[in-house]
Amino acid sequence: MTHHFFLPGIKSGRKAVLTGPDGHHAVRVLRLKAGEEVTLADGCGKCYRAEVVALKGGTVELNVLAELPGSEAPIEVILLQGLPKGDKMDFIIEKCTELGVGQIWVLQTERVIPKLDAAGERRRLSRWRRKAEAAACQSRRGRIPVVEGLYDLETALARLAPDTFLLVPWEKKGGLDLRYALDSVAAGRPLAVLIGPEGGLSEREVEKARQAGGLVVSLGPRILRTETAGLVCLAAIMYELGDLGCARR
Repeated sequence: MTHHFFLPGIKSGRKAVLTGPDGHHAVRVLRLKAGEEVTLADGCGKCYRAEVVALKGGTVELNVLAELPGSEAPIEVILLQGLPKGDKMDFIIEKCTELGVGQIWVLQTERVIPKLDAAGERRRLSRWRRKAEAAACQSRRGRIPVVEGLYDLETALARLAPDTFLLVPWEKKGGLDLRYALDSVAAGRPLAVLIGPEGGLSEREVEKARQAGGLVVSLGPRILRTETAGLVCLAAIMYELGDLGCARR
């Protein structure tokens, strides 16, 4: 499998150099050799094919050969995810990154069980960002999803751009079918999905989201776990509006 690295500022037809942890990993762990090809991403959405020219210590010199077709989704999706227990957030970040999420904001909602102090938040955030980068490399993305938090719901809603189309999957009856909801999304409009933690969103939180312009939707007759709901919603969005094999109606 061709290895993938993020390297800001690269251009087709120029030289590039991998140093630091990536250079060390390429030389000591992957044991790349001169003449091998890798792929590079500039972190802004563009990917390139490159050839290894030389390896010196923990440094890899490359020739950037050509730009590759884009791998980023045509729609920007922000996942607003209530902080789950244990290491479920790692799984959510990894899989949502593979599916093409643009940003992940971790929320401290009413029914969140883990209670983190400032130091704990910083440690978790650092780990989540590393997970996002690793998943972006594995899936050969052109940029790494932004991972932010922890925000309370009011802060997160206020941070959304005014034209954001906000979907609020909720297990109680009365929500619009997700497919019909997606039919009303205007092309190019940013989209956000609000997912509660294990205990779900409270009625008060759902009402706040509604007042902020959120649309309550149904994900079907079965109750989904918090680590499943966001993935299901994101996959449906990418199928209907993005790049998972279905041209937009």
